[in-house]
Amino acid sequence: MMTIERMNEDHVAQVATLEKQIFSDAWSENSVRSELTNELSLWLVALDGDTVAGYIGSQTVLGEADMLNLAVKPEYRRQGLGRQLVNELIRQLDAHCLTLEVRVSNEPAKNLYESMGFRQVGLRKNYYEKPREDALILRKDWEK
Repeated sequence: MMTIERMNEDHVAQVATLEKQIFSDAWSENSVRSELTNELSLWLVALDGDTVAGYIGSQTVLGEADMLNLAVKPEYRRQGLGRQLVNELIRQLDAHCLTLEVRVSNEPAKNLYESMGFRQVGLRKNYYEKPREDALILRKDWEK
């Protein structure tokens, strides 16, 4: 049975490993660990037993949250886990909106976010590296 909880020290190594597997410009283990003591941050992990199946990270300033990363292990994809992580993050945030960047070519992620009510509010030219690519800026607002 899958559970979602706040990331703690026990999860950091697995989150950092998944970062390296998924993202071309991955966060280091120390960078992930530093989020544990950042008062602006909220990171959640989806656990299958002791295995981190996915995670989501955010930072919130003045009621506005920015999603930093969302990743799901390939073997856990297409099961609604990304949606569950985003929904749980929104539930736990002390915020009224969530903003994120997504690669213009990442159709699965764009479809997920659109289905969840995110809308495009901007474009960041050459935001991503390895390969260089633009990012769509997406945002979802709600009443808190």
